Amino acid sequence: MASFNIVMPKLGESIQEGTITKWFVKEGDTIEEDDMLFEVATDKVDSEIPSPVDGVITKINYPEDSLVAVGEVLAVVSLDGEVEETATTSDAPAKAETAEASVDNSRKLSNRFYSPLVKTIAQEEDVSFDELESIEGSGVGGRVQKKDIMAYLENRDSSAAQPEAKKESKPAAPAAPVAEKKAAPPVSVGAGDTVVEMDRIRKLIADHMVMSKQVSPHVTSVVEADVTELVLWRNKNKDAFQKKYGDKITFMPIFTEAVAAALAEFPMVNSSVSGEKIVMKKDINVGIAVAKPDGNLIVPVIKNAEQRNLVGLTKELNRLADAARNNKLDPSDIQGGTFTITNFGSFGNIIGTPIINQPQVAILATGIIEKKPAVLETPSGDVIAIRHKMYLSLSYDHRIIDGALGGAFLRRIADHLEQFDTNRAI
Repeated sequence: MASFNIVMPKLGESIQEGTITKWFVKEGDTIEEDDMLFEVATDKVDSEIPSPVDGVITKINYPEDSLVAVGEVLAVVSLDGEVEETATTSDAPAKAETAEASVDNSRKLSNRFYSPLVKTIAQEEDVSFDELESIEGSGVGGRVQKKDIMAYLENRDSSAAQPEAKKESKPAAPAAPVAEKKAAPPVSVGAGDTVVEMDRIRKLIADHMVMSKQVSPHVTSVVEADVTELVLWRNKNKDAFQKKYGDKITFMPIFTEAVAAALAEFPMVNSSVSGEKIVMKKDINVGIAVAKPDGNLIVPVIKNAEQRNLVGLTKELNRLADAARNNKLDPSDIQGGTFTITNFGSFGNIIGTPIINQPQVAILATGIIEKKPAVLETPSGDVIAIRHKMYLSLSYDHRIIDGALGGAFLRRIADHLEQFDTNRAI
């Protein structure tokens, strides 16, 4: 019987696995090319995967809610329409189960997740559970990825190849201290309390935020910016802008323009930390936090933001925000961010201290724009006037950004906003 294997697709450069959230077919179903087979979730994006072939589903290897490594065989399609049991459908689940058995004897004592691919490698290379637990992971939340276990094996093999006498001549290195994971305090549930299970996205966000606070020492700086001129420019031109370009212009494209310009001047802020190295990013890709209808947040990314004018930023921002709110984002739309903006002002808040979106090193929060009395210097003396003002707060990673750099970068964003060119044509 001619058959075709449906595998877990690679939906992005950095994506190693996905969760099957829904099957649209069952074993025995006849399918045609482009029929939807299943829905897969990777980080924050859900994608529906179509069939590349015609045939009959003869085997489904993973049920819904399974987390599966990229490349694993999810289902088998008979191309000639025959439905029969076959032992050659896929070795992947069997291998995963074998690997599971090799590490799960002590799994109850571990809070880490290991993908089927990592478990398979561990089983094939005789990596014990204790060894697996000791490997430092580079994935989200410290998750061990394929490259991590392969690097561990390479170092282990190199160490084993050293002459015994040479090994004995070296003093044993002290064991690296392992940070103790703090247990959450118990919570009592009263008779009138309501218990709500976190959905998958909320769990991912929670893990990512906890990881960020553990990885980066956060510092927050705040400035107040006088944005009167840009507010007056927008009020004057917003109707004509929408009529000319077909898009509504908000303040966020203007904020993004100022941030991109400042990042070009302060490239250290547009970077990531890798061990004891600083990776300064060539591209300036600004992520914008967007609240979805279900209450969760997602961060679509405007690529090469410094190369776009205000019209281009507005159109791309509106496209991404609309796609985010309708669950239509492509996986590539949320990848590659080098800096993030979150708008506390959209909820009427004046200020906030956001958590860094790892592996970035800084995040900007914009507060609500309010009319305030302010002292202005004039040639004839100081006067009190009504001005439009807002707070900008920057959380940054104190491992590589000190107060001088963080403060100067934040001040530069405010300068760009305060010096907005009101004579620019739309």
